Amino acid sequence: MSRDTLRRTAPDTARRPDPSGRRRHRVSRTEARNARAAAGFVLPFLALFGLCFVAPIVYAVQQSLHRTERTGPLGLGGREHEAFAGLANYAHALADDRFLAGFGRVLLFGAVQIPLMIALATTLALLLESASARGIAFFRSAFFLPYGVPGVIASILWGFLYVPGISPLVKIADAAGWDVDFLSRGTVLWSIANIVTWQFTGYNMLVLIAQLKAVPGELYEAARIDGASAWQVARHVKLPLIRPALVLTTVFSIIGTLQLFAEPMVLRPLASSIDSGFTPNLNAYSEAFVGNNPHVAEAEAVLLALVACVLSFGFLRLVGGRTKERRR
Repeated sequence: MSRDTLRRTAPDTARRPDPSGRRRHRVSRTEARNARAAAGFVLPFLALFGLCFVAPIVYAVQQSLHRTERTGPLGLGGREHEAFAGLANYAHALADDRFLAGFGRVLLFGAVQIPLMIALATTLALLLESASARGIAFFRSAFFLPYGVPGVIASILWGFLYVPGISPLVKIADAAGWDVDFLSRGTVLWSIANIVTWQFTGYNMLVLIAQLKAVPGELYEAARIDGASAWQVARHVKLPLIRPALVLTTVFSIIGTLQLFAEPMVLRPLASSIDSGFTPNLNAYSEAFVGNNPHVAEAEAVLLALVACVLSFGFLRLVGGRTKERRR
């Protein structure tokens, strides 16, 4: 066969279009289209996050670094302007004994109330998810129902149960020979803890139940085949597997404890032991709307947020470190 014939019959690879180039172009177009679609989903969230979360924090920090100066005799001239104050508002907040006492009070409150509430919620979740439980739907709804009651309404309801003279609980205690005052200086904090526990135990229980629902049933069946009792299944199978939910509910409880406001605010007219600095949030509210000093209130709010972040991340680090040690 001649060279001309071979040249005519051989495939012309130099002139044939490269299919890989078209494929790469098609893939790049698909990736760009997917990136635009992802941005379309993410950008609305980022906008709301910045508007509802980042912007208020930035504004609060900015306001905490200023002070209001009023003109005229004794500052009653009617004209006012803002001046840069630096960290003076933070120094004022940290020098306020009532503000610091409120921090100590809510830390004591959380150290006692949070473990009790989480333990109660865990117990209820394990009982309702046991194989022999009956009427699960009714009891689950009954335990969760207090969470549907707003905190203000719950505080009013329990306030009637605490006030001497109209409280059936006080009457029962008097009939039994016990001198009980739920609103005294030594007991009002734990009366508030009772309200918070009553209201949020059902919510935490539901979070734990949701985690238990995600556990494969084969693990329980395998443990029973190996001869494990119900207590052993709960301790060695269920509790380790719902650890993420326990951590989540504990972190939420820590943050909620530091933000304690509605319950002492509602009970304040009923209990003389609750003053304007009973909790950090209540003290910031008093500074802003009673003392007409919003910049100090902003500084106290920023300090409260910082303490909440430190305690929450500290707890997460502590739990994460223990988890790594157990895995080793």
